[in-house]
Amino acid sequence: MLIDHWPLVGLRLSTPRLELRLPSEDELAELGELAAEGIHEPDRMPFLVPWTDLPPGDRARSVVQHHWLRRGNWSPENWALNLVVFAHDQVVGLQTIAARDFAMLREVSTASWLGARFQRQGIGTEMRAAVLHLAFAGLNALEAMSGAFEDNASSFTVSMKHGYELDGVERHVVRGQPAVMRRLRLTRARWEMHQHVPVSIVGLSSCLPMFGLSDDSRAGLQEATRRPGGVLSSATTRSRPGEP
Repeated sequence: MLIDHWPLVGLRLSTPRLELRLPSEDELAELGELAAEGIHEPDRMPFLVPWTDLPPGDRARSVVQHHWLRRGNWSPENWALNLVVFAHDQVVGLQTIAARDFAMLREVSTASWLGARFQRQGIGTEMRAAVLHLAFAGLNALEAMSGAFEDNASSFTVSMKHGYELDGVERHVVRGQPAVMRRLRLTRARWEMHQHVPVSIVGLSSCLPMFGLSDDSRAGLQEATRRPGGVLSSATTRSRPGEP
């Protein structure tokens, strides 16, 4: 079965309202259609690469292609896990967690987007909590990075709820205009202080080598499961910011 060769298809993150997992092909099509409906107001661009400026059909196709690309390019030294977010079995958005040389650096980055009709409902906070729990409790990360342009107040609000701190600025050109991005960093200690959303993880144990973690890492993983703030299960089931 596919899960024997690609165990990530069995990975599940659950919060009180959400489930995050890799999508089926039909669910991936739903994600593309959601992007085609719109993600943000047309007069601003929250993404470093302005992929949402594409016509709706091309935008949907870019989401599908990017998902396939990240799966095909996966390596333990350079990975990006694009998890589709489901609320009551409905596709509502995408949450990414990524890393380079994770086994050595123990640092991840996150990015996400929500369909316009699912915004301002607290979903962004909950889905970020899910991947932060995966990073810190599941993979024994030391730090998590994020970032947002200065006019992206909603993203900053989510980050502050989780305890991120400012980590400098970067200047970019977006849509032919200068744009300032604020970098954000979350240490393990601050995550432990600010975690407030219960999260459970299923199917992680068999995925660890794909994240660059060896059997020697499991001791740290087991220690992480004893920390408060979430439940981690190793059982397997069969069932740049926002850039597609």
